[in-house]
Amino acid sequence: MRRVFNRTNEGTEKKCIKEDFLSLYKIYINQNFKICMELSNFLVKAKIETYASIGERGEKILQDGCKELEYTEGNFQYHDKYYGFNPFIGEEVVFDNGDYIWGMNYYGGVLGYQISAIEVYKFLQKAMRLVREDRPYRGPSNYTEGNFKYVDKSEGNFDNFSGIETIFFKGEEVYKLYYHGGVISK
Repeated sequence: MRRVFNRTNEGTEKKCIKEDFLSLYKIYINQNFKICMELSNFLVKAKIETYASIGERGEKILQDGCKELEYTEGNFQYHDKYYGFNPFIGEEVVFDNGDYIWGMNYYGGVLGYQISAIEVYKFLQKAMRLVREDRPYRGPSNYTEGNFKYVDKSEGNFDNFSGIETIFFKGEEVYKLYYHGGVISK
């Protein structure tokens, strides 16, 4: 059906189209915000329940030598796969009903020999338990315990981010990890 515009209904028609668009946009934003909050909440739980709690002893060893940690809740599945120990490389991917929706790649390791990798990774697990929903990528921005200090600096937002995670021991940098990721789609 073709609409006929004239001077009397043109302004009303434009106003209705604008109001319809704004209503749909608000629904879209609210739905995406809700999904992002659900996903962020899930990521925090997944990270705490996997590496932050069980670390190197709870993963599956896959046929190609890759180590994998998994967590599932509702429709969401979390897979953290990595190769190596020091240094190491890996990826985290979240699926919603079998569709990949979010991911992160990382590479890092212990620098030098002033402290063992095992001690550094134990401290890293403690920092990772403090991951927050507003920054569900790694640990908190800063965390100190004894001679250890954890610093995480990230840029971007949940959809597209990158960062560097650093651990210091007695003021000296002993560990560094680079990461990046965001929302993914088919």
